[in-house]
Amino acid sequence: MVIPGVFNPFSAMLAKRSGFSAVYLSGGGLTSSLGLPDLGTITLDEVEWVLQRITETVDVKVVVDADTGFGEVLNVFRAVKRLERAGAWAIQIEDQVMPKKCGHLKGKEVVRPEAMVEKIRTALKAREKSIIIARVDSRSVLGMRDAIERAKRYLDAGADVIFPEALETKEEFSEFKKELGNVRLLANMTEFGRTPLITADEFREMGYSMVIFPVTAFRVAAKAMKEAYDVLAKEGTQSSLMDKMMTREEQYDVINYYFYEDLNSSMSKGL
Repeated sequence: MVIPGVFNPFSAMLAKRSGFSAVYLSGGGLTSSLGLPDLGTITLDEVEWVLQRITETVDVKVVVDADTGFGEVLNVFRAVKRLERAGAWAIQIEDQVMPKKCGHLKGKEVVRPEAMVEKIRTALKAREKSIIIARVDSRSVLGMRDAIERAKRYLDAGADVIFPEALETKEEFSEFKKELGNVRLLANMTEFGRTPLITADEFREMGYSMVIFPVTAFRVAAKAMKEAYDVLAKEGTQSSLMDKMMTREEQYDVINYYFYEDLNSSMSKGL
């Protein structure tokens, strides 16, 4: 599965229209959209609220980045219950120490594997049908061997999918798969990090079940918005931007505007 990152309902609607059957509610994208750093600043309430807005407006599977589970085992239990109730198809929890960081940055720390095992078991106890994804963050902290051994322990604890974060070469991804055998693995194809650009087809050939592109659309959109604001500030008109815009008709089509307009009209006549 190729799974693009989204950060609000409109971006999820666009992803669905491009043919994706699943999307990734990215912690990095969501925090940036709120003007915050990805350092554990976001709360369960905020993630749940955005998730609900997405699942109410578009029929698509949502993988939710739940960071460290928003705390310890009791917090993990509550987070899984609430996110699943809000429509999460899969819930990802990582083994970092709070305050967590983007997995591709320096200075992150990982918890003892026993602590993560407890979180995984708690998540499994809380879930009814959602997929539990265990993210392993120790490659850039304690080395490749530690990451592999942690992944094996997380699988033994019952994790449905393993997410090895910030591997540094295609060969490392291949080694990780060979060491773990016939299990479901998720790869992170973020930009400007420790991992080189690898295609979805290459990940498929290595045996990975899912590949996420968590902040790709957000970064493209952010650059386009910055350009638009710069043009408006400099030129005082949007005329040079017109060919770069989604039209009003296209925008309305995405949000099903005319369905709501017709519904309002028909109900008003009926009354």
